[in-house]
Amino acid sequence: MKFIETALEIFLLYLLYKFIFDFIIPIYESSKKIKKQFGEMQDKMQNDLNKFQNHQNASQPEPSVKKDEDYIDFEEIKK
Repeated sequence: MKFIETALEIFLLYLLYKFIFDFIIPIYESSKKIKKQFGEMQDKMQNDLNKFQNHQNASQPEPSVKKDEDYIDFEEIKK
């Protein structure tokens, strides 16, 4: 009877070992890897967005400010 209890305990410990090392740890590692990849992708997208916005701002011409001395009076020409 003691042999069956010991064998059952060893079998349950083996199942627990397999569950932890073949299921729990790989899921933990893959979820950590996926989080890292999502973070890298978000950083890359943010950098690309910043580059795009900087390029848009650089390519837009500055609005010319009219000063009073730059104004030319309009004179109507009659034919």
